[in-house]
Amino acid sequence: MHSNKYIFCLDFRVRDYECDLQGIVNNANYLHYLEHTRHEFLLSKGISFSDLHNEGTDLIIVRIEIDYKFPLRSKDTFKVCLNVRKEGNVRIAFEQDIFRLPDYKHIVHAVVMGAATKNGRPVSPEFVLKKLKLPD
Repeated sequence: MHSNKYIFCLDFRVRDYECDLQGIVNNANYLHYLEHTRHEFLLSKGISFSDLHNEGTDLIIVRIEIDYKFPLRSKDTFKVCLNVRKEGNVRIAFEQDIFRLPDYKHIVHAVVMGAATKNGRPVSPEFVLKKLKLPD
């Protein structure tokens, strides 16, 4: 893993209750790890979901593609990293990877497509891109 490849990373530890009967992390929990990392990234850039919602704008997920490469187990430590880019006129793509620590074993690769809506209708995400300092 090349840490300079990503614009944001967050460290985690697997909790026992996140594992299934096989002793591995239940596949749905990876979505929580990815989501929490996106939220922390946006907060670090001054973007608050509750503030946006109160102003009538919502950031939503419209599609997730996820490749499960290797399972995590209870007590494993891992890092979730992301990059973000504009995708078309109304979408923002978060490319995310999960790596087990300390060996950086690649666990998950995901592409999460988001959009901004105002009163239920798609709007340009330019206000988000400006805060993220991404090109329009």
